[in-house]
Amino acid sequence: MEILGLDIGGSGIKGAIVETESGRLVSERLWLATPKPALPGAIAKTVEELVSRLNWEGVIGCSFPMVVVDGKCKTAGNMTNDWVGVQVDELFEAACPKTKFHLGNDADLAGLAEMQLGVGRCLKGKVIMVTIGTGLGTGIFYNGILIPNIEMGRVLYKNGEPIEFFASGLARKKDGLKLKEWAGRFDYFLTHLKRVTSPDHFIIGGGLSKKYEKFSRYLSVDVPLRVAHFENDAGIIGAALYAEYQFNTSN
Repeated sequence: MEILGLDIGGSGIKGAIVETESGRLVSERLWLATPKPALPGAIAKTVEELVSRLNWEGVIGCSFPMVVVDGKCKTAGNMTNDWVGVQVDELFEAACPKTKFHLGNDADLAGLAEMQLGVGRCLKGKVIMVTIGTGLGTGIFYNGILIPNIEMGRVLYKNGEPIEFFASGLARKKDGLKLKEWAGRFDYFLTHLKRVTSPDHFIIGGGLSKKYEKFSRYLSVDVPLRVAHFENDAGIIGAALYAEYQFNTSN
């Protein structure tokens, strides 16, 4: 089955048509900058442009960087408070005629891609997908089953701020950190995550996963680590897989 997968992030909105059996992208992979400020109307307009450029009608899966329950946004995440309470699926469907949107948390859906088709396929026990980008996303699975909307990057750190403000990819840029300096912060996050969740495996994804071989030597956490097979495309692919599941179970 072919389904359009979208991945909405703090810096960019990307998408491609996905062949869901293999996870292969069968169209051009498009990337559009996330509007600033990232207000609902502006995001919907950018989503409409991307969908139009891919000439797509029908089912769309969407990875969204916030807590999403039944298509409704429950938290502001790294965007604006204007999103809280917005029925996002209906907002996007109004902007994109002849579509049906299925939304999930971005790290959850990136993890779904890896657990079904990537490096997590044979992993048992508790597996945590960690995505490194504007924030730190976490998707938690137990024996392959997703436990949705657990955002460990929002655990409070210093001065009541989320730990992702200290250890995300965006924090690295803002603080002008060398990769080794940033890796020390990320290792601190993983070590704390191990202490409070006792995972059997970590999967590392998101934009900075491309540099994994360069920073992995600085990580000391004693939990097996794997880099995401789909790297920064995991959100697109997981969104398509999620939409396929929702489509099949509702028909």
